[in-house]
Amino acid sequence: VQLQASGGGSVQAGGSLRLSCAASGSIVSINQMGWYRQAPGKQRDLVAVISSGSTTNYADSVKGRFTISRDNAKKTVYLQMNSLEPEDTAVYYCKSHLTARNDGGYNTAVYWGQGTLVTVSS
Repeated sequence: VQLQASGGGSVQAGGSLRLSCAASGSIVSINQMGWYRQAPGKQRDLVAVISSGSTTNYADSVKGRFTISRDNAKKTVYLQMNSLEPEDTAVYYCKSHLTARNDGGYNTAVYWGQGTLVTVSS
């Protein structure tokens, strides 16, 4: 199983970016998907998560600016980020709780993508 994140980049404050994270491999089902971020010198924090039923939850700092969504057919989670602020600068990681086939059966586990850098300048 692999999670491939993309869409990071550099923007000015007030700008927008859209992150994508596609899961691949012998996946049977995907439960929760989400985005986390880690700024330099800080811990990794939750940004937004979405359940298999599309229930969402956001960090207070991004409510009203970021929108998480998913496309189950594409096994992809998205993060639309609007009104970006310098404080949003971080490496963004996608995370997925999923079930995959392996030798002899199935395995349910949490997987992380490789991270994509978002830089917001003032």
